[in-house]
Amino acid sequence: MAHIKRKFIDKHWSVFVVRGLFAGVFGFFLLFGGISNIDMMIAIISVFLLLMGIVDSVSALYSSTKKRGWINSIIDAVIDVIAAITLLFFARGDLVFSLVVISVYTVVSGLIDIFHGFLSTVDPTDRFIRVLSGICGCVMGAVILNSGSFEIMTFIRFFGAYMLVVGVTSLIYGAHNRNQEIEDNVARKESRKTSAKSHTNKKRK
Repeated sequence: MAHIKRKFIDKHWSVFVVRGLFAGVFGFFLLFGGISNIDMMIAIISVFLLLMGIVDSVSALYSSTKKRGWINSIIDAVIDVIAAITLLFFARGDLVFSLVVISVYTVVSGLIDIFHGFLSTVDPTDRFIRVLSGICGCVMGAVILNSGSFEIMTFIRFFGAYMLVVGVTSLIYGAHNRNQEIEDNVARKESRKTSAKSHTNKKRK
């Protein structure tokens, strides 16, 4: 069995799985849901971002009790909630402003992923996943900002595509860290068994 460095394992893998499921389902809905009412779609996006903010807030509260990794979750939660509130209360009925808010949110989320990837992620595979998601966010954000000249729902579909990317990369990230945790637990059990056998053999001698 390959040796797993425990500091490489992100203990928040379950949060990424939940976020990945939410984002993946929502991205699929935006792309193929068939809703053509732009105001309704913006409202749905706002509710979704609030849910994501709640998930990150709960993660931050739990992590703060363990004194580990809560700042990242707080940052993600703040970005989600600010974007949701802005869309709900300040961008209603203003398509251009809504487009700008969604574009900025996507770019900022991408930059945060890149930041996390390089500065707070140790495992090379995790770093690649976070940076890839971040680059996709920056690119998609720029595309969304320039999609106003196309069909009215085009920027919603681009945002849906970004959510699918977030969903898939988050699920892969969570699954990878879950597998590492399982391997680490097995390695610990084997290590304890080996130590116990060694101790027993020394006693017999």
